[in-house]
Amino acid sequence: MSRSRLPLPAAPASLFVLRFSALGDVTHVVPVVRSIQSAWPATRITWCVAKLEHRLLEGLPGVEFVIFDKGLGKRSYADLRRQLRSRRFDVLIHAQFSMRSNLASLQVRAPVRLGYDAGRSKDLHGLFINERIPPGPGQHVVDSYFSFAETLGVRERKLVWEIPVPEEARAFAAAQLPENDPILLLSPCSSHPLRNWLPDRYARLCDHAARTHGFRIVLAGGPSDAERAMGDAIRDRMREPVTDLIGKDTLKQLLAMIGRATLLVTPDSGPMHMATAMGTPVLGLHAASNPQRSGPYLSRRWCVDRYDSAARKFLGQPAEALKWGTKIELPGVMELITVDDALERLDAFVAAGMPRSLAPGAGAT
Repeated sequence: MSRSRLPLPAAPASLFVLRFSALGDVTHVVPVVRSIQSAWPATRITWCVAKLEHRLLEGLPGVEFVIFDKGLGKRSYADLRRQLRSRRFDVLIHAQFSMRSNLASLQVRAPVRLGYDAGRSKDLHGLFINERIPPGPGQHVVDSYFSFAETLGVRERKLVWEIPVPEEARAFAAAQLPENDPILLLSPCSSHPLRNWLPDRYARLCDHAARTHGFRIVLAGGPSDAERAMGDAIRDRMREPVTDLIGKDTLKQLLAMIGRATLLVTPDSGPMHMATAMGTPVLGLHAASNPQRSGPYLSRRWCVDRYDSAARKFLGQPAEALKWGTKIELPGVMELITVDDALERLDAFVAAGMPRSLAPGAGAT
């Protein structure tokens, strides 16, 4: 495959970004879009996202959103074709490798179709692109997304998110999370249940945070039965007061609450990366996934990392011997994270003065 057209000799007039899920990934892509906007202010950017992710990103300045409705099944492709009828773009950034996204990319007409390197491609991704980003062994996911902009010719990275937060969402967060005490916001569930920690261990961590460090404890999460059950199990095991907001907020309200929190505690999840966007430090709980690849980009030092232990126990080899990005989503893997592991990171965070992880220009507007 020829790479002779890249980097681009000049800023393109139009650029289409295809990354419609998930919450963490679209959050990762925001600073890439911001960097492109900074380097090429006249370039028109269109971004294809799913309905849930659009609720998080809605209002992002200078970006036209096209909704890919996965709920329509096979009709989602015809719906996307209708939205893009008679349109042509200079560049397609094809930043999602799944058969669904590959088929969606067929609705985008662009002479430059930039996708992943062969090592990270799957589901026939290479048949739907004509340019590739370079291999990135050992990269964090954020760095892999920045590779798209850099391959096109955008060299300066802007770690800027500024995801819009409506005043209504700010008011909701202010009412629920007063600023007189430090706030530990616990988002206990990942999209994959085998990444979730144990409710009694969450409860012991939260009780310690409240008793020892004076944290106000707030539970957050979506309206699913599984998240409600997890919240109930944690609350029933806690001895200290807790504010339970599971299923009671919108995505924008959650973003606002994360921005007001002193610390977010969560497994590998979308809220983990939303916290990075808001400059809020994260105590991430990692055994099923590698925090060096998918942990909170600006606060990995506060993570509990039992990924190597999981690799040795469940796969019989050290983490460094695994293919980069291997997930160990197996029953019992999160039990490798002890309460003492999490308490040690929490106490270290407090001893350091509970610093924000805000990068220059990050946060919300």
